[in-house]
Amino acid sequence: MGLNPIDLSLRQTLRERVADTIRDAIIKGVLRPDGRIEESEMAARFNISRTPIREAIRQLEAEGFIKVLARRGAYVAPITEKNVREYYEIKSALEGCAAKLACARIKVDDINRMEEINAKLDDAHQKSDWKLAFELHNKFNDKIWRNCGNDKLYQMLQTLTRQFQRFRMILTRSGRLEGSIKLNNDIISAFRGRNAELVEKLVKENAAYRGETLISEILKYGRV
Repeated sequence: MGLNPIDLSLRQTLRERVADTIRDAIIKGVLRPDGRIEESEMAARFNISRTPIREAIRQLEAEGFIKVLARRGAYVAPITEKNVREYYEIKSALEGCAAKLACARIKVDDINRMEEINAKLDDAHQKSDWKLAFELHNKFNDKIWRNCGNDKLYQMLQTLTRQFQRFRMILTRSGRLEGSIKLNNDIISAFRGRNAELVEKLVKENAAYRGETLISEILKYGRV
């Protein structure tokens, strides 16, 4: 199993470091779909107890990277074209609704901040800094969601996003963010014009673009 060693110098809990290591191995294809995650083997490899391994597995299960089967243990969760399409269909509808609601409420300062975030996202993409790009992409979306004025909708989007972290991370690492970055600029312009219908349309287009891009990555490279 070609897992990277855990960097104990990082300011993270042991559970977070283990989760990062396993997550990265899944994204890179070192740990393959339906492959067994052996707690004892990982504990021995990292020279740690099984407790942080179990905690990391629970976290990664919530993020959609791992499935835990009763009396069988933990396995790398597969990604199918159907999974991706269903996720982005739901996300497109919810994000579009949140964006339309936010259009009348969002402040100019927040729109300016979105522009700054997208510029940084473009720079991170150009530098292939996928981890930073992923964080910036989250921040851009969160600016919209937080301004929708509907706490239940915001919570639903957060929950959905956490459950399917894996999809979005693979998409970020694919290096194919140009389309989303351009659409983000169009979304910002639509917010400045307070065009709620256009904002909703563009946000839905962006979700659809990300879904189709991820599907093409899966089909082309077998990143499942």
